[in-house]
Amino acid sequence: MLKYILSFVVSLLATNFALADGHEAAIADPAEISFVFNTLLFCIGGFLVMWMAAGFTMLEAGLVRGKNTVVICIKNLGLFSIAGVAYYLIGYNLMYAGVDGGYFGSISIWSSGVGSDSDLVGQAYSPASDWFFQMVFVATTASIVSGALAERILIWPFFAFIVVLTAILYPISGSWQWGGGWLSEMGFSDFAGSTIVHSVGGWAALVGALILGARNGKFGKDGTTNVMPGSSIPMATLGVWILWLGWFGFNGASQLALGTYGDANAVATIFANTCMAAAGGVIAPMILSRLMDGKTDIGATLNGAIAGLVSITAEPLTPTIGEAIIIGGAGGIICMFGMKLLDKLKIDDVVGAIPAHLFAGIWGTLIVPFTNPDTSYGIQIIGILAFGVFTVIGSTIVWM
Repeated sequence: MLKYILSFVVSLLATNFALADGHEAAIADPAEISFVFNTLLFCIGGFLVMWMAAGFTMLEAGLVRGKNTVVICIKNLGLFSIAGVAYYLIGYNLMYAGVDGGYFGSISIWSSGVGSDSDLVGQAYSPASDWFFQMVFVATTASIVSGALAERILIWPFFAFIVVLTAILYPISGSWQWGGGWLSEMGFSDFAGSTIVHSVGGWAALVGALILGARNGKFGKDGTTNVMPGSSIPMATLGVWILWLGWFGFNGASQLALGTYGDANAVATIFANTCMAAAGGVIAPMILSRLMDGKTDIGATLNGAIAGLVSITAEPLTPTIGEAIIIGGAGGIICMFGMKLLDKLKIDDVVGAIPAHLFAGIWGTLIVPFTNPDTSYGIQIIGILAFGVFTVIGSTIVWM
């Protein structure tokens, strides 16, 4: 599919070389070619990340009991739509407009500022393509919260929280790094959002799970954990496959450019590392659960794939493929033990979103300096703590 899309774009660009009056060849504008390919990357990446919403829906619907699947479908359709509107009205400019090393941008409605084609001259990509790409990221953050709190939260209080999360909490914290805020000035590094997207969603989900409490019957009075089988493991597995595919847009398009040899090679490298980190995240808990429990744990395996993807998201470009497998595998193991830890602490996370996104997100952000010597472990820790404290305090206020 991607090959045919790119071939079509190249054929369109070839018109720049068409013979004028049948004789003289026009010279292609390199800036315009770069603009087209950069915009194409944002658009393709954006609809792949949007497709992840289907993955979250399938994963959650498969892991909850059958009587709750309708609510899951409504929640995921609703949260995506709410996130888009909230990000348009407040979130985008709060995250990107005039941050200038500070703590947040301006409170205003986003506008592309494009009145005619002449307004695009000198720009690296279409402003609308950038807005679309950033919007689907904020929707991903909201989706993380949905799965953890499934089966015990009313729809409209959940939607009310999503409004605040996507309009205010996520954009403010995101501005600190991606908006050129204070953490960016310090040198904090989070390429595609292990912390900015996944940990923020994980922290919000953890606070919600603690305040809501567990589902009735999940934990016995004697301390036992009761298994509540989901409605469809094949559906949940399909959800993981969709998320895996969508993650190529999530990480690959975060290169933010496709107009040069170097950018094209970087996107390809990111694709390879993203894929193999997920593979490591699957294999490690498969083996470990077999050795520890005598059987291969499907829950740990499914969430291991997601944890591997989350782990590599903070730095998918600089590792070798071998290093990406190790980083993803470690993320899968962290997620597996994280699921066991939550059960011991009697924290009910229906789909394992907190270990897969929060715990693995912290790991992925912390390990960035291992393959990227331009970053500092100390600054990475400061960033992890800053995002955590802000999201926990903000989420607690809203949930309460």
